[in-house]
Amino acid sequence: MEHVLSTHLFVNHRLTTALLDKIQAAGFQAVEIFCARQHLDYRNRAQINELKHWFRDSGLELRSLHAPMYSDDVWGRSGPNAVINITETVKPKRIQMVDEIKRALDIAESIPFRYLIQHVGVSGEDYDERKMEAAFTSLEELSLFARHRGVSILLENIPNGLSTAERLVHFLAETHLDLGFCLDVGHANMKEGVAEAFGLMQERIRSTHLHDNDGVSDSHLFPFADGGTIDWAETMKLLGSRPGQYPLLLELREVPGMANPLEEAKRIFERLETLRE
Repeated sequence: MEHVLSTHLFVNHRLTTALLDKIQAAGFQAVEIFCARQHLDYRNRAQINELKHWFRDSGLELRSLHAPMYSDDVWGRSGPNAVINITETVKPKRIQMVDEIKRALDIAESIPFRYLIQHVGVSGEDYDERKMEAAFTSLEELSLFARHRGVSILLENIPNGLSTAERLVHFLAETHLDLGFCLDVGHANMKEGVAEAFGLMQERIRSTHLHDNDGVSDSHLFPFADGGTIDWAETMKLLGSRPGQYPLLLELREVPGMANPLEEAKRIFERLETLRE
C-alpha cells in the first residue's frame, strides 16, 4: 500500500522546502499538508510560491490538504471567532468560515492535490439537525468550488455527535453529496471502534489517518507506542482487505526528545506492512 505522511508531525513548525527535502529523502511517496497557519499559511503567497516551485521540481506528491480548523496561528487561542466550523448556523459567520476554507483550496491552482480532508463540526459537538443542514449548505458550495480546481472533498470521522461513521454515512445518503471519506482510526477508537467504523465507511474510504490513543484523549500517538489501545493486527487486516483503494497515511503528533521522527515513522510503516502480510 502507498505510504503517505501528514505534516501534522511538524505542525508547530513552519513548513519549509528544507523540511520537505527531509521527508522526501526519508523515502515517503506523498504527503498530506496540515493547513494550520503557523505551519502552512495559505494566505501567504510567498510561502505558497516557494512550495509551488519545490513540488514542481521534486518527485514528492502533494496528495491531500487538511482543511484549516482555525483562522489564526495559535490553534484558535486568539478567540472563538478563530474557530472554523462548517456547521455554524448563523449564515454570515458560516459564509466567513467557508470563505476561509476556499482560501486554502486555492492552493490547488499553484500546487495540484487530489483531496481536501474536511471535519464536520468540532470535537465534542453535539448532534443537531440545524447544524447538519448548515453542513450540507457549506459542503454543497465547497465541493463545487473544489471540483473546479480538480479536488475532491473527503469527510473525516471525528469524536463528536455529528461525525461518527454512522452519522456520516447517513448524511451522504440523505443529501446525495458525492463525497468520499477519510477513515481516522484514532478517532474511531474513541467512538464506535475501528472495525465498526471501517464496516460502515469502507465503500467510500479514499484516505486514512493512522495514529493511536488511549480511547479517550485524541493524542495522535505513534502506533505501538505506550498508552495506545488500538489492535493494529486487526486494523491492518481490515485495511488490507481493500488494496489500492486508499493509502496508509500517518497523522502523528511530535514527540519531545525523539531524535529522528521520520526514521521512526518509516519503522512504523514497516511494522504495519508486516501485520498486513
